[in-house]
Order: sequence, then structure tokens, then C-alpha cells
Amino acid sequence: MNNAGIIRNKLKILATITNAKKFMEVQTEFGSFSKYIWGFIDGKPIDNKPKTLSDVPATTEISDTISRDLKKRGFKFVGSTVIYAHMQATGMVNDHIETCFIRK
Repeated sequence: MNNAGIIRNKLKILATITNAKKFMEVQTEFGSFSKYIWGFIDGKPIDNKPKTLSDVPATTEISDTISRDLKKRGFKFVGSTVIYAHMQATGMVNDHIETCFIRK
């Protein structure tokens, strides 16, 4: 809590510890966290093909489902918006707009 270089919210610090334990439980159950999380989309990235940034959602039904499942498993601070951002960051969903150089 005294380290200015980290988030000092006690609940978030405790949640990080809890989430690490829950992560390991998911690994044990599914063989890997990757198998668990990608299982929600059958291992195939979702390509939304948005035309503009305003077409990119903050959440989806799938991120809602994953969030609910993680919470049911005891994870903390895993709301649908956080989960959708994770999906974008890990390539589970492609939300690059038409004009983005990465889109191709």
C-alpha cells in the first residue's frame, strides 16, 4: 500500500491475489486459461469489420457471458467492458476500422 509505483486500492490488490488463485484453478480445470477463454468463441477470432470507431462496442453478449462466468468462478474486477478490452488485446476480436493500416 505504501508503494507509489503501483495501484494502491486495497480491494484491487486483494483482487489481484484472488484472481491469480482463480486463474490457476481455471488452468487446472481446462488445461490452460487460453483453452478456457477461447472456448467461448470456439477458438476462432471474431471479425466485426467496423467502419468507424463509433461502430466499435464497449461490450458484447459474449463479453457479458465471459464476465458472468468469471465472476461465478470467484474472479474480481472482471466486468464486461474489461473482458471486451481483453478480447481485443488478445486477438479474440478484431475491431480495427476499415481505414486502419493493420486491418489488412
